[in-house]
Amino acid sequence: MFRLNRLTDYAVVVMSQLGPPDGALQSAQRIARSTGVPLPTVAKVLNTLTREGIVDSHRGAAGGYALTRPAAEISVAEIVQALEGPIALTACVDTAPGCCEAEGICPMRGAWNKVNRAIHDALTQVSLAEMIEDSVPSLSGSDDDHATVTAGQAG
Repeated sequence: MFRLNRLTDYAVVVMSQLGPPDGALQSAQRIARSTGVPLPTVAKVLNTLTREGIVDSHRGAAGGYALTRPAAEISVAEIVQALEGPIALTACVDTAPGCCEAEGICPMRGAWNKVNRAIHDALTQVSLAEMIEDSVPSLSGSDDDHATVTAGQAG
C-alpha cells in the first residue's frame, strides 16, 4: 500500500493552523493544544517546514510561525517533498544511479517514471487551502470550539 508517513499527515494538520505571511503568528504550544498533536512533534514539523522555506519562524515573546505564502499557493506535493523527499514509488525512479542492483538489466527501468509523474502532478493540483476547506471546522478558535469538535468526533 502506498501511504504517506504520519509526520507528513501532521504537517498538513499543523499548517492548517497557520495564517498567511501577514497574519497572526501561532506558537508551537498553541498549535499542539489546538490540534492534539504532541508538542515535540509539532516542533519537529515546524523546524522541517521552516528549513524548507514553507513556514517562517519569528523569535521573541511575540514570535511564532506563519506560512511564507498564502495556503492556496502551497501544494500538497511541496509538503510531501519537504517531509519525505522526492515523490517516488520505487527506488529506481528516484533518479539516483546505483540505487538498485538490477538497474542495468531491469525490464521495467524507466517505466515507473510515468506513474511517479502522475502522482506528483496529482499532488501538485491540490493546495493546502483546498485541504483546509475540505476538513472539519478549524480547531484554532476558542476552547469551546475545540470541545464541540472533539465531542462531535467522539461518536
